[in-house]
Formats: sequence, C-alpha cells, structure tokens
Amino acid sequence: MSEAEMKLDPARVSALVSQLQGVKDRIATVAKGRTVRLVAVSKLKPVNDILALHDSPARHVDFGENYAQELGQKAELLPKTIQWHFIGGLQSNHCKNLAKIPNLWCVSSIDSLKKAQLLDKYRGNLIQAEPSTPKINIHVQVNTSGEESKSGCTPGTEVVSLCRSIVEDCPNLHLLGLMTIGAIARSVATTPENENEDFILLKEQRDLVTKELGLDRELELSMGMSEDFEGAIVMGSNEVRIGSTIFGQRPAKSEAKVIA
Repeated sequence: MSEAEMKLDPARVSALVSQLQGVKDRIATVAKGRTVRLVAVSKLKPVNDILALHDSPARHVDFGENYAQELGQKAELLPKTIQWHFIGGLQSNHCKNLAKIPNLWCVSSIDSLKKAQLLDKYRGNLIQAEPSTPKINIHVQVNTSGEESKSGCTPGTEVVSLCRSIVEDCPNLHLLGLMTIGAIARSVATTPENENEDFILLKEQRDLVTKELGLDRELELSMGMSEDFEGAIVMGSNEVRIGSTIFGQRPAKSEAKVIA
C-alpha cells in the first residue's frame, strides 16, 4: 500500500494534531526555552495515525515503538523522513533486522554489550552497502529503581563500562545518552515541584559517565512519560516519551492493526 492510498479520517487527524499540540504546549511551559525532544509512542497504533502527525500541518518526525517486528512493518509503509526510536525491551535476535532500517534513529533500551555489538555489526554492513546511512544513536538504559522487573544496567561500574565500550568499540553507534523508566509509584508522585529519585540518580549517572570517559560533550537524559514528563523536564530531561496522551487508549496487542 502506498502512502497516498492510506485513508486518513479528517476528524481523527484533527483530534491527533490537537492532542499533539497540547503536549507540546505543556512541554514548552516547563522547558523554559530548552529544546526537549518529544517521542510520540505509536505502539499498537495504525500507520494512518502516524502519517496524520507526520504530514502537514504537524510535521512530527520522532515516533517510538516497543516491538521490533511492528516497527519493521511500519517503517516499510511510512515515509523515510520519520525518525524511528526503538524504546521496548531489546532481544538479541531482533538486532539484525532493526539495524537494517535506515531511518532507525535511536535505540533507547541498550542494557548489554552483546546487544550493542550486534547492532553495531549489522549497521556497519548497511553503511558499507549504503554509505549515506547514519549511525544509530544509543541511549543506555539504567535501572534506577532497582526493581527486578525492570531492564537496564546497574548504576555505577556497569553503566560506565557499557558506555565506554560503545564509544570506543562500536564505530557504527553514537552514544547519545542515558534512559530510565522509573518506579511507577515515583512517577505518579512526580510533579514539577516534587523531584523524582529515579531522575536524580540518572543525572548522577550521566555526570559519572561524562567524567569517567572524559567526554567533552553533554550526554542526553531520556526520562519522563505521560505520568511524569513535566517533572522530568524541570529536572533536565532532553527527551520525553508520550503515547496515550497523544494517541488515546491502545487496543489489546491481539487486536492491533498496522493499517486501519
């Protein structure tokens, strides 16, 4: 199906554009002039919705997906001007197919050297075949809450070691910064006035990595979702990931359609 053949319902387009703008306005209020990237999390939502926000007038470019197969299907159907962010739990067996998506802009859930090396290897193959292909940006995921159910590196030596390996040994990747998904209870309690412990720890880890690696550039902080993004921005977040506030409630995975 071509882009021109995708049906866009005018009422749905209007609602999506309005909801996206509402989030952007809330970001601007707390960002105080800083640029904060908004990743619109489109998992389990059809390509029609994504196209509605990528087309004029919204012209949004950053979209996040949690499932590698779904991201691959959508990337095939949608314009290459979209910047895709993989934000879900990354499995080693998905690295090859993800790395082959030329407009995969960032992987935000790297928590092991093996996964970084696989992405680097297969992106390198693509860059060799198509030299204009950019490197993949990387956020190293940090488990700031210490919950066993959460992915991510343990703060300290593990984070520093993985970041060092990406910088020194993965020429087809670019270390963009650190990412965390904090404890839900802390997220709910976060306000622009009430600082979140997970966000404090991520900032400390960023400073530690910058110092230990002797970096002369500032690493990003990717932190903040629908429940807590305003508090995250006040604490210095450079990127927030917002889904349902823009797209509305998601269907069950079994009922989701790539094309509406």
